[in-house]
Amino acid sequence: MIQRDENRYAGAKLGIWLFLFTEILLFGGLFLLYAAYLSQYPHEFASAGHEMQLAFGFANTLVLITSSMLAAMSLTAVQLREQRKALIMLGATIFCAIIFLVNKYFEWSSEINSGFYPNSPRLATGPMGEALYFSLYYLTTGLHGLHVLIGIVLLTLVSVKVSHGTIHAGNYVLLENSALYWHLVDLIWIFIFPLYYLVL
Repeated sequence: MIQRDENRYAGAKLGIWLFLFTEILLFGGLFLLYAAYLSQYPHEFASAGHEMQLAFGFANTLVLITSSMLAAMSLTAVQLREQRKALIMLGATIFCAIIFLVNKYFEWSSEINSGFYPNSPRLATGPMGEALYFSLYYLTTGLHGLHVLIGIVLLTLVSVKVSHGTIHAGNYVLLENSALYWHLVDLIWIFIFPLYYLVL
């Protein structure tokens, strides 16, 4: 029985690491594309980058770093058999994720209202490099936002299982894997933030 549980745990861990590896390849490809276009259109990328609103990006960076810490704390709480604390930490993590998406909604709205969106009249008549910058920006941050949304659903499911006692000190691999996924979502943003908001 113990051997079977250990095999199941090892299988779950291997599965999540393989999944995270494919996610790294996906976003790594987008970052390579960014680097390729940046080398081709350095001045246009710099001009487009100056239109970004740093306050939104900085606030979302703080929110995601905080949420990653809270997710780790929820795992520790479960391991220490502190179910209530784990639920509070998970709820706070989900709350941070929602704040991130709301913040991103207002940021996108502001940029779209300013005419910075793919095929907008402003970008269609401007330099090619600026249009490519904003196309990559919306693709990368949109895909990342989708991962945040998936994380909210996943962490909500985990919270229900913790509250029902399905996830406990003797069986917490789903929470552990969900926290790993959430750390990756955070890590990807740590790359997005400087590329689009700081280095140009």
